Amino acid sequence: MVEQLLSQLWMLGDILLAAVLGFIIGIERKFRNKEAGMRTHTVLCLGAALLMVVSKYGFGAGDDTARVAAQIVSGVGFLGAGIIVYRRQEVRGLTTAAGVWASAGIGMACGARLYWLAIGATLLMLGVQCFLHLKIKPFDLKKTFDVHIRFQQTDNSNMTVKQIFGVTRFNQLHLERVGEELWYTAVLQTDEEFTSSQLDEIMKQYPFIRSIERVENN
Repeated sequence: MVEQLLSQLWMLGDILLAAVLGFIIGIERKFRNKEAGMRTHTVLCLGAALLMVVSKYGFGAGDDTARVAAQIVSGVGFLGAGIIVYRRQEVRGLTTAAGVWASAGIGMACGARLYWLAIGATLLMLGVQCFLHLKIKPFDLKKTFDVHIRFQQTDNSNMTVKQIFGVTRFNQLHLERVGEELWYTAVLQTDEEFTSSQLDEIMKQYPFIRSIERVENN
């Protein structure tokens, strides 16, 4: 009885290590405001390790213990598919989905008691993510943002909007009459990353602007 308890406590330690490694990966993702952050990666690694432990130790010797572990990969694939978004002719979330899939592998390594492999893979993932975000060529790809804006026509509204976003022209511009008012729906491109709070302040400062939506291109 005592031996069984100690064995299960050791397994619980495997799961705890997976949770810690998932949390570390999630911190980096959270700092970059990605769809999957600390909680997602922590729970994912923990769950993968738990299923790996159950697959390895929860069945008799005559059962195929690899069956449960094999389903982890396909199960995580569904989670990754939910993160990937296709919007405005762009695919987003691929790197995050791949990171979630790799994090499940780290959890499985912990469940299989391949500790150094799990820790090494975690450090390698963090290193790759940080290295590829360095501001050096050829990795420093300039980000641009499409700003979709709707505003009412006034004497200087066109020039004011261009000055706010630091552009000289609109990529698209449509004019619509609503009653006695004229409204512009425009798309402009900028390399400045306006935050949500900044966009809210712009709309408060300039009442003729009805809505602003920012879309990242790269």
